[in-house]
Amino acid sequence: MGMSEETGRAGAWRVTVRARGRKAGLPPGDPSRPAGRPIARRQDLRIHGTAGKVSCVDDSGRTRWTALCSGIPNAAHISGGRVLVTTDSLAYTPWGNLGPAVLLDLADGSRIAELRGARGAALGGGRFVLGLEGYDAFDTWAYDRDGTLYDSWRSYGHYVVGTGIRVVETDRTIPTGSRVVRLLPGGTVERGPSLTDPQAPEPLVLADGTLLVLDAGVLRAVGRRLEDTVLAELQAIDPGETWRHHGALHRTGDEITVTITEQHPDRPGKHSHRTWTLTLHQGG
Repeated sequence: MGMSEETGRAGAWRVTVRARGRKAGLPPGDPSRPAGRPIARRQDLRIHGTAGKVSCVDDSGRTRWTALCSGIPNAAHISGGRVLVTTDSLAYTPWGNLGPAVLLDLADGSRIAELRGARGAALGGGRFVLGLEGYDAFDTWAYDRDGTLYDSWRSYGHYVVGTGIRVVETDRTIPTGSRVVRLLPGGTVERGPSLTDPQAPEPLVLADGTLLVLDAGVLRAVGRRLEDTVLAELQAIDPGETWRHHGALHRTGDEITVTITEQHPDRPGKHSHRTWTLTLHQGG
């Protein structure tokens, strides 16, 4: 049994590498995201998204409501009778594939606000954080249930919400200034360990709140107090070559699968990928 979130610490975990492999080409698609899977779920309600449309369906299969949007929904977050939906644009824009983020009433799908952001997370009481990176933006904004801005931070990345808000930053800059940080009220950013990879993949969150972060070929554990420890050095990646390497973490029970895809330095369409299977253990 895992420790309670309050007592979690990075040094409470270790891993054993059980298997490794390397193959040509891209890795297979993510099996955890099959077609038709809801983009969010709360109790008996499921949120589905297709191009130009967001739907709320209950467990009986009845569609409660359908709301139109001008993008392709890619994620949704539910809190306190509200649902925040981020989207990809239907056409390429100066912001790439960024579409609008819409805040909807979970009861009937009516639109509360249209916002801008690429990633979001639900807080309590109908509140959300929403972030954006690119050009001069490297920001996270906090909105209340009416879509009113009430706080902001100079940080962006993968959000982990528990008793606070932590961010595995992704600044897409070489050399990177990314860190694992905590967002505090009043726009304060508590800075934790520095990262080597400017585009670290989404972390895994353990039961005690520890984050497993894949950082340029190194698997790291970051605790709730932002202390960190190295669990496994899987692949040596030069900081200047991180743009050619893209990682992913998947967990099934106590088994962790790490995948690192490498783009050929001179042939952009040619890839290979490496995989590692690790067993997660509690206890130093």
